[in-house]
Order: sequence, then C-alpha cells, then structure tokens
Amino acid sequence: MTRKRIQLGLIHVAVAMTLVPINSTLNRVMIKELSISALLVGALAALPYLFSPIQVAIGSFSDRHPIFGWRRTPYIFFGVLLCVFGVIASPHVAYLLADNRTLGILMGILVFGAWGMGYNLASVSYFSLATEISGKKGRSRTISVMFFMMIVSIIGTSITLSNLLEVYTPEKLKDAFQLVGLIAFALGMVGILGLESRKAEKETAETKEESNTWRQLVKLISGNKQATRFFWYLITLLTAVFAQDILLEPFGAEAFDLEVSETTFITAIWGTMFLVSLSLGSIFENRVPKLRQAKIGAWGGIFAFGLIVLSSVLNSQAVFYTGVVLLGLATGLSTVSNLSLMLDMTVAGKIGLFIGAWGMASAISRLTGNLMSGAVRDVMTNLVGNPVIGYSVVFMIEIGLLLVSLFLLRRIDVSLFKKQVERQMPLVERAAVSSEV
Repeated sequence: MTRKRIQLGLIHVAVAMTLVPINSTLNRVMIKELSISALLVGALAALPYLFSPIQVAIGSFSDRHPIFGWRRTPYIFFGVLLCVFGVIASPHVAYLLADNRTLGILMGILVFGAWGMGYNLASVSYFSLATEISGKKGRSRTISVMFFMMIVSIIGTSITLSNLLEVYTPEKLKDAFQLVGLIAFALGMVGILGLESRKAEKETAETKEESNTWRQLVKLISGNKQATRFFWYLITLLTAVFAQDILLEPFGAEAFDLEVSETTFITAIWGTMFLVSLSLGSIFENRVPKLRQAKIGAWGGIFAFGLIVLSSVLNSQAVFYTGVVLLGLATGLSTVSNLSLMLDMTVAGKIGLFIGAWGMASAISRLTGNLMSGAVRDVMTNLVGNPVIGYSVVFMIEIGLLLVSLFLLRRIDVSLFKKQVERQMPLVERAAVSSEV
C-alpha cells in the first residue's frame, strides 16, 4: 500500500507542478511586467474551471466504462499530458497577449482551456482511485501522503523557478516553464505505471451496469440537506482561499517592489508552512476532530488576510511575510481537514459521482475567486488610482467569505449525511454502504 500511496502522490505532484508556474510566476509577470488587466488575467486563469461540470461526467463515465479494463488510468494519462502542454505553452500566450491582444486571447482560450481539461480529467480520476485503493480506514493516511508530496514539490518548484529567474528575461521564463512541464510529465508517468489493477471482462461488464447520471447527481445532492450544505460550504470556503491565487505575488510587487524571483519565492514560503501544518494535522488527527481542525484553519486564514492588508498600511514587509506564513499554516490545516471530510462524504458505488461533485465545487470556487479578485482589483484601482488598495479590498472580501464558511460548517454532520444517503438508496446499495471498508 505504501508504494501505491507514493505513486498516487506522484500523480498529484505532476498536476500541481504545472499549476505553480501559472498561478504564481506567470500571473505576476502578466499583471506587473506586461501591464495586462487583472480581470483578463483572472479570466484566463479561471477559464479552465469552466470545464468543472465535466468532472461529474468523467467520474460517472469512468465508473461505468473502463478503457481496456482500466477505469482511472487512461483519464489520468491524458489529463497529465494536457496539463504539461498548458504549462509549456502558457508563457508564449502571455507575451502574445502583450503584442496582439485579439490573437493572444484566442490562443489563451486554447492553452488555458487545454490545461483546464487536463486538470479535470486527472484530478477526479486520481482522487477516485485514491478512495478505492485506500478504503475508509486508510483514506486520511493516503491524503496525508499525497499532500505531503505535493507540497514538497511546490516548494521545490518555486525555489527552482526563483533561482532560474533571478535575472528575469522572457527567454528564461519560457525555458523554466518547459523544464517544469517535462519533469511533471515524467513523474506522472511513473505514478500511473502499474498503479491500477486491470479488471477482468466480467468485472468491467458489471461496472457498466451502474447508471450514474446528472439526474442522479441532482437527486443525491439536492435531496440530501447535508450534501447540499457541504457543497455550498466548499464553494464559499474555497472561493475565499483561491481568490488570492492570482494576486498575492503582484501585491508583493506593487506594495514592496519585490522582484520576480522574490515574489516567486513567496510560494515556497507558503508551501513550507503548509507542510508544517500538514504534519501537525497528522499528529493531532486522532485527538482533534476534523470539523474543529477545519474551523481553526478558517480562523487562521482570517487573521492571515488581516495581516496582509495591514502590511500595506504599515509599509512593512515583516508583517506581510508573517501573513504569508500564517496563510500557509491555515490553508494546510483547512485543506487536509476538508479533503478528509470530502472523502468521508462519499458512498460505495457512487464514489466517482460524489468525488466529481466535490471536485466541481472546487473548480467553481476557483472560477468565481479568480474572476471576482481580478474584477474587484481593477475596479478599485481605477476608482482610487492605487492598485494596492484594490488588492486590499479583495483580501477583505476573502475575510468575509471565510466568516460565512464558518457559519455553514457548524451545520454539517457527516453521520447524518450517511443516513440521508442510505434512505435514498435501494436495499442492495444500502448494504454496500454499510459494508464499506
């Protein structure tokens, strides 16, 4: 099982590595160096998540239609391939946007859309596979290993990019992105090699008899109050978390005149603190309930964004970096606890469908967060003539969203969710749920 957990982690690493350059370094270059509208940057960054509904279709389709006996592996392979293409091509799109806006937007739709399709294909498939391989008792352990490896890779990728871009030039940026993409592809292929057992024809035929559809998704989610609450809780929480994705590095550049290599290193600081938080979460996993950990993570995020806003008022890099450190700790604790809750709120026979639904909530949050943050930053900057104030308003909105998520979290009960799902199921499916391991 250890080997399989490491392989799942490598796939998670591969997808995450392709996101780091786009969401940190490239966003900063586009907004600061190339003076491209934050709303346009946010729209391109959010474009991949327009494909979020496909996660439900992928999860359901792969449950019922194995390819050559594999239910997850082919989708993971093509997903990683598209992510790699996206990260390698993205800097070329950025410079094209600066020179030819119309052609740049068209190519941006293609490239960022390809990355988004790959993200959706891969993520719902490897999370479903992680759930199937681990069983109920091993899910938390698997998630911990996957995220530990992912955060180590984020730290390593950020440090590598920072060193490669110590003297920033367009050529060095393109070369750095290509290197990250090729390494990500290699790690992803090692991850999927022999990970999933090939099913016999009889087993695949039985799997095809399942009928997970959009109608069933709507029935399961809307007909289950706990599932509905968890869905909206995820959207609210993750919108607050993801809204800073495209703005934190440009904020550092505007507020404190940080260089490209310095703002890229912010991700390494965040990742290190995320890793520390992940370790603490594992230690206290059996002592502190998941819901309480999620609440602590949300409150930590509130204080972190408060410090980041305060840093611009005080013109203090020390306060800014303190906020970044706290944000990493809070995000780590919140992510691990909520992913564990997400896996708890699935049921046997509907794993792909539920994981697709929760993945769709995450993608909707990224879409909403990126568009909202870019639009608010641009509008406020134009109104007051100060981009730093525009960024600060976004961070304050994120504080408000985290407060709302805390209210929603108080009304979520995993055991009640299970009972409500069972009442919706036929007798045979209830037996599968009760015997889930």
